[in-house]
Amino acid sequence: QVQLVESGGGLVQAGGSLRLSCAASVSISSLNVMGWYRQAPGKQRELVAEITSGGRLNYADSVKGRFTISRDIVKNAVYLQMNSLKSEDTAVYYCSAGYGSGLFRSWGQGTQVTVSS
Repeated sequence: QVQLVESGGGLVQAGGSLRLSCAASVSISSLNVMGWYRQAPGKQRELVAEITSGGRLNYADSVKGRFTISRDIVKNAVYLQMNSLKSEDTAVYYCSAGYGSGLFRSWGQGTQVTVSS
């Protein structure tokens, strides 16, 4: 099973920036897709951004132009740069990895992002 460890969450004022990091226990080149999801209180978990093994990017409409997902294959890490943060971005952010041709998915423990208005 793939182990994922997130870091970088915290409290930031609206308009500010944060960078989340996710370290994987395996070579991320072996994974089909890596992504970031978030879950706000009382809401379902939703996709924020993802990057496939081929480098294709996908973003939720609500974060396009503000968030950027990237990866470092040497460090086996994925990042989420979040700019122009809004109060509605407040949530627990989870790193996720899909592998085994999509049959399996691993999750990190989550990191809290709180944006104060």
